[in-house]
Amino acid sequence: MSDLTHINQQGRAKMVDISDKQQTSRRAVARSSIFVNKEIYQKVVNHEIGKGDVLAVAQVAGIMAAKQTSTIIPMCHPLPLSGLDIHFDWKLEKEDQPELVITVEAKTKGSTGVEMEALTAATVTALTVYDMCKAIDKGMIIGQSFLLEKSGGKSGDFKRED
Repeated sequence: MSDLTHINQQGRAKMVDISDKQQTSRRAVARSSIFVNKEIYQKVVNHEIGKGDVLAVAQVAGIMAAKQTSTIIPMCHPLPLSGLDIHFDWKLEKEDQPELVITVEAKTKGSTGVEMEALTAATVTALTVYDMCKAIDKGMIIGQSFLLEKSGGKSGDFKRED
């Protein structure tokens, strides 16, 4: 059991001790997406959703979620985020099902990585789009959420190869 960092000697969950880890600059980029119908796409881009500016609200929700990651993911350490940025891109390859791609970059200087904050922000951003548009169509599909890249820390850099 000792090889598993989140398991104690009794085989129970524990929070990893990072007190001896060096503080370094850390960065993570995560992605999620949501597939919507043409009506939702048109209403979002034309700011015609009754609840308000969907992308502005979703962006704030994603930022708030990143700041709260350690309160909802049990083994995450609270991190002082030094930066968080969320970008939106529409993919219109499938005419009947536009995809909103959400990319989040999170940064910190600390003793542990910022991947979970980036992933949480991306996913909550997609969930917020769903919430704001569900009155029009509940059939939206939240796509895959995944880490694109990370840098800093003992484990080194990672970049997804697609």
